[in-house]
Amino acid sequence: MIIGGFAAQAQAQSNVTIYGLVDVGLVSERGGVAGNVTKVTSGIGGQSRLGFRGTEDLGNGLSAIFQLEAGIKVDDGSLDNANSQLFNRVAMVGLKSKDAGALTIGRQQTMLYNALSQVADPFGAGYAGSAKNLFPTSGNLTRISNSLIYTTPTFSGFTIDGQYALGEQSGSSEAQRQFGLGMAYAQGPLNVRVVYNNRNNDTVTNNIVTERETGKNTLAALNYDFQVVKAYVAYGTNKGLNSSPLPVANAFGLARAPIASVDSANMLIGAQVPVGAGTIMASYTRKDDKTVNNQDADQFAVGYLYTLSKRTGAYASYAKIKNKNGAGYTVGNNNEPGTGDKAFNVGIRHAF
Repeated sequence: MIIGGFAAQAQAQSNVTIYGLVDVGLVSERGGVAGNVTKVTSGIGGQSRLGFRGTEDLGNGLSAIFQLEAGIKVDDGSLDNANSQLFNRVAMVGLKSKDAGALTIGRQQTMLYNALSQVADPFGAGYAGSAKNLFPTSGNLTRISNSLIYTTPTFSGFTIDGQYALGEQSGSSEAQRQFGLGMAYAQGPLNVRVVYNNRNNDTVTNNIVTERETGKNTLAALNYDFQVVKAYVAYGTNKGLNSSPLPVANAFGLARAPIASVDSANMLIGAQVPVGAGTIMASYTRKDDKTVNNQDADQFAVGYLYTLSKRTGAYASYAKIKNKNGAGYTVGNNNEPGTGDKAFNVGIRHAF
């Protein structure tokens, strides 16, 4: 009786939501070593996904929360990841309190990526103009497993986050670990985030630790809504091994392959402009390689998202990258790194 009553009570206080995004379109890429490519692609503006999230009221302002999110490919119906993980995007559970904040554990996005996609980039890290084409986001810089995140309650618009991911390497508590710190401010038309990410690259073989240079990323991002235009500004620094991995090893078939920078800076200025039933997106992004290789790159991008309904939109976007001194950056989108230095997308997306 007691167990049954508890189960009924818990069920009455629980809330589970099924949600997702279906995004697919045509992509035309130019300038790669394999020549021009035209294809149907899933996840151009945002990775197509199927997710479950839920809360349970535990009383006294405390709730249990969870989220499971799988990336899918609309073009062929398969899972959208190389390792066939079911919930490759998010898999976490935790506790949330109105007064004490939230603590979650599992596979989660980094604060570095959240700041880039949610605050810095008018393209939201998607479409041809994605800031991911030049800002570092590969691998563990986007999301990481075995991580704990603590988020404070919001005080006068301010929130602070801390993330720690265990490396889980036998013989070393530091090898492959990653941690991040972030501060956010959102009040009225102003949205600001400053984040720091630290990645240990040490390896362990037969309990012998090989020390490698730590990768460090710092990003400051801001947007301000003037109503007639929403302005975006971002600046980031990337130092150390794996602080700025190349999305594609040698996309242009150069005799001397591009070298991933271990000392670089990124800058972005952009805007969203409401026009009719849609929004124009535009940005200029720069990669400043501060090493002796000086492999800089500049990206110019423009796009338009037309709102068909609250949940459905059609889009078109174009971007071009100018690589310098043997740099090898490519125009991709939210889900693919791209193959060349120019790309055009047109597609449709529906959220549910």
